[in-house]
Amino acid sequence: MEIGIDSFAAAPTKSNISHSQALNELLERIELADKVGLDVFGLGEHYRKEFLDSASSMILAAAASRTKKIILTSAVTVLSAADPVRVFQNFSTLDLISKGRAEIVVGRGSFTESFPLFGLNLHEYDALFKEKLDLLLKIRDNEFITWSGKYRAALNNQPIYPRPMQKKLPIWLGVGGTPASFARAGELGLPLMVAVIGGDTHRFRPLIDLYRQAGRRAGYSLEQLPVGLHSLGYVANTKDEAIADYYPGYAEMFTKIGKERGFAPVTRERFDMQNDEMGALMVADPQEVAAKILRHSEALGGISRFTFQMDAGLSHEKLCKSIELIGTKVAPLVNKQKGSNK
Repeated sequence: MEIGIDSFAAAPTKSNISHSQALNELLERIELADKVGLDVFGLGEHYRKEFLDSASSMILAAAASRTKKIILTSAVTVLSAADPVRVFQNFSTLDLISKGRAEIVVGRGSFTESFPLFGLNLHEYDALFKEKLDLLLKIRDNEFITWSGKYRAALNNQPIYPRPMQKKLPIWLGVGGTPASFARAGELGLPLMVAVIGGDTHRFRPLIDLYRQAGRRAGYSLEQLPVGLHSLGYVANTKDEAIADYYPGYAEMFTKIGKERGFAPVTRERFDMQNDEMGALMVADPQEVAAKILRHSEALGGISRFTFQMDAGLSHEKLCKSIELIGTKVAPLVNKQKGSNK
């Protein structure tokens, strides 16, 4: 199983460090993830004061020059609000710089600030995504494009450059809990990245089954339909230490987001429920987190990638220590046990 980290490039709030220092510390963490043997590092895309990832491909390109093996991906690219030509060009360029380590996770995003920012109609949320995904896949598979749609100027035998180092740039579909999105990924034969940030992870099994069934009906084998899982998590030497480090920032961040969306404030009781055996949160010591990843994989019918999202007001030093534990303790435990279960 590939194990990795996703980040939203959280902007400093209570510390006295600059945004420049925060981004450079992020690059140090990506470099560390590569050194400790993690498989993938992903960057989100947001247009909010709290995050510094609105130009994620630029950050990933900087990381490419400082790393050797780790896959560099978006997590996710908000395709509804982007030009597929530029998305492809940016990540194709990243692939060339990284010598074949670029991937894209495309999705509709869970925030909506990009729509007014780029003059888009939020009511066309899904139609925009569907059309732009169609164009992105055509560009990925063809050097010369003839295409027309509703939301972008037509292309007539237009070449798109540069082309990536990889023969076929990997494009994953990032999904939340909408059945149509799972089915769409299967019908297109795209790898699936499932974001589970709350509740019980096993409740997503019917949706993942829907994805696999749609993919099989479209002629794809199960090997062509990998599933990844993105969850909130943080690893420390002990579970108590992990919770003490993680909970305050988590509660602050999700209470603020919840207030915008009409949700109740975060409570410690609710946090503990979501951090239990089947809950979505992965906040514990290496042994417990590794066992939980394996439990979730079994509950979902097998996953091939797991990524931790750790942005919760943690210091650079604590994040580095967690990355080191995930690379040196969690990943080996997961893959040793996974191998013994084959």
